Amino acid sequence: MRSFNFSAGPAMLPEAVMLKAQSEFLNWNNTTMSVMEMSHRSPEYMALAKKMEADLRDVMTIPDNYHVLFVHGGASLLFTGVPFNLTQPDDTVDYFDTGVWSNKAIKEASRYVNVNVVAGGGSNPTEIPAPSEWNFSNDAKYIHLCSNETITGLEFTEEMLEAVFAQGKPVIADMSSNIMCRDIDVSKYAAIYAGAQKNIGPAGLAILIVRDDLLGQARSDCPTLMNWDTYAQNESMFNTPNTWAWYLAGLVFEWIKDCGGVQAIAAINERKAQKLYDYIDNSGFYSNRIKVSQRSWMNVTFALPSEDLNAAFLAESKAAGLLSLKGHRAFGGMRASIYNAMPEEGVDALIDFMKKFAEQNS
Repeated sequence: MRSFNFSAGPAMLPEAVMLKAQSEFLNWNNTTMSVMEMSHRSPEYMALAKKMEADLRDVMTIPDNYHVLFVHGGASLLFTGVPFNLTQPDDTVDYFDTGVWSNKAIKEASRYVNVNVVAGGGSNPTEIPAPSEWNFSNDAKYIHLCSNETITGLEFTEEMLEAVFAQGKPVIADMSSNIMCRDIDVSKYAAIYAGAQKNIGPAGLAILIVRDDLLGQARSDCPTLMNWDTYAQNESMFNTPNTWAWYLAGLVFEWIKDCGGVQAIAAINERKAQKLYDYIDNSGFYSNRIKVSQRSWMNVTFALPSEDLNAAFLAESKAAGLLSLKGHRAFGGMRASIYNAMPEEGVDALIDFMKKFAEQNS
């Protein structure tokens, strides 16, 4: 029996995906070889890649005037790729600073362009300031945000996102930890990027969804493999891609479709998050520091009444088959990442364990 893995990433994959990959590992599609062993330019693999992209477009309802690129370096390399592809050295850009990942993006962009911080800052904020406190620049080339901060579990609300779109500037979003957790209107964004290792597939791949008019604008000194047009002109195969990660991501997209699409997944995600937050809030034992209206569906952080209990909680939860619940060192406490692949029974099992632990340690 598989354990329930609450890791923030690399995260658990759907069991159906793992079983299919296992059954095809040595002989994919009757080719008598593994998908990892075949040329990425073979007709068989090219057909797989095209289907993978088509399924992602279907799952996310991506408009035709957007390219879908499969890129190297994870989301972190795109922290550099965004300013390299969309600005010149003296330009100004607007960034929200809502936690560790948006702060990392700011630090990287600041090496190449002038960054104006719209809102946020500090060490792991537990809420995003109200729009009335935001400070946009007049000449920003784009607005960047991390829609969900994985470490704290802080997420932009729909109302806040609408206030961002209302600025009329290209909006770039790092959606590494909440992509495909619910429906989004891709057409409102200039670009969306995400590391694969949370809701897409295994580590080693990043997905970039970029509006066509933003391609071909990279700086003259932009490295070849950081230039988005390189990927767009070569079907993301300028050099050998991570073929195994592409294949597994394609299986995940098929799984989402088999589950009824993102809308069906979203209903489960909302239910999982709500029942876990409800228990935490009413337990009298555990606590969550994130502003209620901005709590993440994907990363649920919580603290015990005393840090002295942390070691016992982690040891006993692991023994119960509930893995990777330790919070990030930058925020402390516990964190349950309940991405799309986490079944509802995993959340139920966690709540049952938390109840027993609270009773024994109150």
